[in-house]
Amino acid sequence: MSTASSASLLTAKAKTQRLKRRTSPNSARVRARSLWSSPCSLNLKHQSRFVVSQSNPKIEIQSLTSTLGDVHGQFTDLLRLFEYGGFPPEANYLFLGDYVDRGKQSLETIILLLAYKVKFKENFFLLRGNHECG
Repeated sequence: MSTASSASLLTAKAKTQRLKRRTSPNSARVRARSLWSSPCSLNLKHQSRFVVSQSNPKIEIQSLTSTLGDVHGQFTDLLRLFEYGGFPPEANYLFLGDYVDRGKQSLETIILLLAYKVKFKENFFLLRGNHECG
């Protein structure tokens, strides 16, 4: 075996091992824990808790509101929906719950939705689904 081919084989093995470490369940948990405990996320948690606690349990919705449900952590699908319907505040949204669970990017999904809720209180609404319990 030539030196060049053995070097490329070692490089391929190293890349495979790095990919396995990045996609393993433990690394996903560590990444999620570090993302959710970052100062920016902690501030978002406090702000979103305040906004939700101060909001009226009855909401008045404008006639042109997109109603979406069961995102289930599909972050890229959520971004695609925003591209199609318009990003807030240009469009009004009512989400019916189930923001997390099956998808690989549940944390990114709920962080984006909470950030929009904090920033656009008047035209971005989040209802609680069966996956969001206190």
